[in-house]
Formats: sequence, C-alpha cells, structure tokens
Amino acid sequence: MTGRVMVWRALLALALCASVADTFKFMVNWKVPTLDAMRAQRIADEKFGDKKLVVVTGTSSGLGRKTAQALLRTGQYHVVGAVRDLDKMELVAELDGFDPENFTPMHVELANFTSVRDFCDRLKDFKAAKPIDRLICNAAVYQPSLPYAKWSVDGHEQQMQINYLSHFLLVSLLLEEIAKAPDPRVVLVGSVTGNDNTVGGGGVYPIADLKELDGLKLGAKNPISMFDGYNFDGAKAYKDSKLCLMMTSNILHDKYHKQTGIAFSSIYPGCIAESPLFREKRPWFRKNFPIFMKYITGGFVGEEEAGMRLFQVAHDPRCSKSGVYWSWNGGPREGRGEEALEKDGQILGGGGAGGGWDSIYENDQSDKVLNKELAQELFKYSSIVTGAEWPPANQPKSPCPTLKVVGAFTSAMNAKEEAKRMAQKPGMVAGLPGQLTAGSVSIADEIVAATLGAAAKTAQRVFLGELPEEAMKGAEAKNAAKDPLWRRVIGRPSLSEAEVEMYSKQPKWRRFFRKPAAGTAPVAAAPITGSATEETQYASAAAIGAEAKVDAMDPNKSDEEVEDMSIAASKAEMELLRAQLAEKRGLTKPNNDKQEDGGKQKVAA
Repeated sequence: MTGRVMVWRALLALALCASVADTFKFMVNWKVPTLDAMRAQRIADEKFGDKKLVVVTGTSSGLGRKTAQALLRTGQYHVVGAVRDLDKMELVAELDGFDPENFTPMHVELANFTSVRDFCDRLKDFKAAKPIDRLICNAAVYQPSLPYAKWSVDGHEQQMQINYLSHFLLVSLLLEEIAKAPDPRVVLVGSVTGNDNTVGGGGVYPIADLKELDGLKLGAKNPISMFDGYNFDGAKAYKDSKLCLMMTSNILHDKYHKQTGIAFSSIYPGCIAESPLFREKRPWFRKNFPIFMKYITGGFVGEEEAGMRLFQVAHDPRCSKSGVYWSWNGGPREGRGEEALEKDGQILGGGGAGGGWDSIYENDQSDKVLNKELAQELFKYSSIVTGAEWPPANQPKSPCPTLKVVGAFTSAMNAKEEAKRMAQKPGMVAGLPGQLTAGSVSIADEIVAATLGAAAKTAQRVFLGELPEEAMKGAEAKNAAKDPLWRRVIGRPSLSEAEVEMYSKQPKWRRFFRKPAAGTAPVAAAPITGSATEETQYASAAAIGAEAKVDAMDPNKSDEEVEDMSIAASKAEMELLRAQLAEKRGLTKPNNDKQEDGGKQKVAA
C-alpha cells in the first residue's frame, strides 16, 4: 500500500512540474478581458479554429514553396505566405492545390523596410487575437555573378537587405505576437556557406567573414556595399548574409528565449542544387552543378526533401529546443563514386540527401558564428540601420500579485531617492548636452563616427575608387558625384547648379563657409519610394529546367548582362507556371507561343 501511495505522489509531482511553465506563461500574458479583446478572440477562433498560424517568407518557389506544401498537408496549420509577386503566388497556389481556407498570400517587398512594416501591420489586422506560432525566415536572393552592387529602395546592398536586414526587422516587429503562442518558434534559414568549419563553408572562396563590421557601423549604405567595409563581392555578400542570420539566431536565443519561451534556431537543409536560388548563374553551371553535387560530393538535396526538413523544424516536438543549428545526416562524408551512382546520389554522411526524419541532429557551429562579442555589435548596428526596436532583455519575473504591489511601492521610494542624486553638483555629468539621440548607441560611437568614421569614408573614396557606372543604376540608386581627387580628400564636394545660382545672389563669405541665408537653400529631391524598375529588379525565384528552354540564356553573355538574364528567367517561370496550370485545368494550348521582349524570348511548355 505504501508503495502505491509513493508512486501516485511521484506522478502527481511530475504533473505539477510539467504544468508550472505553462501556468507561469499564462499568468504573465493574462490581462483583464475587454470587449474588443473578446471580439478579436472570437474572430480568430472562427478564422483559424485550433490550427497553428505560420508565417513563411518566400513561398512562391523553391524551399519556401515545398515547406508550405508540407505544412498544409498536415491540416494543422494556417500558412501566411509572404511574397513579392502575388500573381505568381496565385499561380503556384492553384497549381500545388493549396487550400485557400488554410493559405493566405500577403505582399511584402523585402528590399523595402517600409513594405516590411506595412506587411506586419496587415498581418496583425488579419490574425486578430491569434498569436503567431511559427515565423520561418526563408526568402533569399543570390547574385554571385554581378561585378557591382545592386541597391535596395533603402540604399543597402540587395542581398544583405533581402536575406538579412529585412528579416531582422521582421522578427523585431512580430516578437511580441510570437511570444503569446504556447510553443513559439522562429526559424532562420542559414547555410553551410556561412559556417566556415566545413568544407562547403571554409574550403570554397570567398569565405564568409564580417571582420570588424566597419561597413555596417558606417550604415552599410550606398556606396558602402559590404558589412566588412571592403569592396563588393556578390558571392561573399550572400555568404555574409547567411552568417549574419546564424549569429542573429544565437543572440536572440541568449537575449529572449528565457524571457519569451520562443525557440530560436537556424538550419541548413542541404545543398538544393536545382533551386531557383541559382537562377543568376550561367546555364552551363545550372546544368552541371546538380550533377556534381549529386554524384561527386554527395551533398545534393532535392527541393521536396529540403522542404520536409524545414517543415520538420517547425513541426517536430524535438525541435522546440532553442539555440540550435539543425542539420541532417546525409551527404558528403562517405559513400561517393560508384555507390553514389547505385543510390542515385542518396548517400549517408552530413549534409546531403537521405537519412529521413530521424537523421536530424544538432550541428556544430563555427567560431565566427559563436562570436558573442561580434554578434552583440551586429545586433546593435543592425537595429540602428533598420530602425528595429526590441523589448528589454530581462529575465523572467514572477507574476505573483504580492511582488507587483511591493515592487510598485519600492519603485516609488527609489524614484524619490534618485531625484535627490540628480541635483547639480561637482562631478554630476549625467543629463548634460551631448546625450544620445534616437538611433545613436553611445557617445563614443558618435565621436568615432565623426572622426575615424569620416576619415574611413574619405579613405574608401580615395583608395578603393569609384563604383562602376552600372552599379549606380540599381534600385532607387543615383550616380555618385564625380569630384576631383582634392575635393574627395578634403571632403568638400562641388556645388550643384542650384547651389551655385543660390550663392551668386549672396555674400561670398556664405559660399566659402557653405552657410546659405535662411530660407534660400534649394529643396532636395523627394526620395523615390516605388519598387525597383524592371531593368534592375532581382528576379523572383525562377526554376528553369528541362521543362522550359529560354533562348535568351546564352552562356556567352557577359557579366553585365547577367541580371537581364535573371529577369528573363523570372518571366520564363511565369510562363511555365501558366502553362502547367493550363494543363492541369485541361485547357487547350494556344496556337501561338506567348512572346515577350519583342519575341526574343520564347517559352515552350
């Protein structure tokens, strides 16, 4: 009898311990019900039922598309697909049979911070009182062949803003809504190329390396294209963006996991060699790279399997652990050559295809990814550049009412005592002029930016030279001033025509000191806020394979024409999707192939 009592007591104790965390979180989030809150909860219940709400960026192609398929197949999730091209997303959703009751496409342009903020506002209105259970930051662009940088609407290098900075801002804007979920997760898609303790990351030039973040500290804005402050390299910019995502996952885990309960993790699903991510590589590369990865290195992973892997991190209870870099046991370490041919590339070892659901494991991260000091700098300056605002990183506090009452009384007493200490006396420097302004980090940072920072900018202009003319034709960019060398050295740019005309009517001393009379300064041109023009837009993910042939994809084209090739690929994929959808609907193919670009490009379904 005594033994049975002990067993029951032990089981009761375990049940109580298991419920402590959930009870604690419930009490922290609990608020006095209001009519608006109850109405919002009723709307959320009617719209979503008991399904989890998942936000995935980049669901119109590649990895994001297959991940959305896997999530929707379970019937347990409502997926919000954050995409740039809603027309393309509509075609994909119908072609793949996405249930419109459980899938909602929403527009977001990751090359524009304003668009990211607008997306978050629309998402919050759409979801009502429903918390966000999963946020999957997947969308990316890869521009390795460009000899010059392309600029976003906000003036940042496109790969860095689309892949990293906009996702950084997105997490900050949705953090509080994610924290309300019972099992919240944020998944950042990293890459082996950002982890230099592997052959793929440390053995293939260029190597991901943020150095001292000199470029980011100076704003990483046109003409500063790289976070490390050195000259542009398209492949390195992509790898650096993945390194930033993996470092950010770790710093978010350190700051907010205990406080919010959110599981922050990064993943590498394997080398998706046939992904639209490689759309800007030359045709010969896109044709042969999958063969090389599949039969030589063993690192090949198909889109379907990669999508299942990303789905697993969002779905599998084992993946609720925070601060992890998830990988799968398949690939390049063993079984190459004849065995690869026999298994059609499905060989075991770390990173490639095969292994299944239970092959997931916590992968090692490189010293660069685990560099906490640099990660803190990255977090700080990324917040400044994007305007991201984060809650204080506090440890969890007991929701006990007694503690709140005592704490309020103590705070009042503390404020009274602090007021005494703030009286002006010798040695009291707090609150004097020179305090931090919004967007600043510290007085030391301001001094560095005004002295060493200015000198670094001048040195960059003088010694690193001007960017190519083509680089200034990117999205929302303008041509850099072409001043004489002596003007660049002393930091005194030439006057514009409007300024010359203005100073001609004023005393000469005003022109010398650049001090125009009040109300006479020329009005600056309004910034362009539209989306990038078609000529310079990066292509939305486009899969050009055996099913579509694009005549414009000539392997002899120069690097300067690569981006136009990517645009052609994007248009070709839209045609391919329309053709596939027409076939699915059972429609008859028109007699004449649809032509674009004056008939230079034809796509045969």
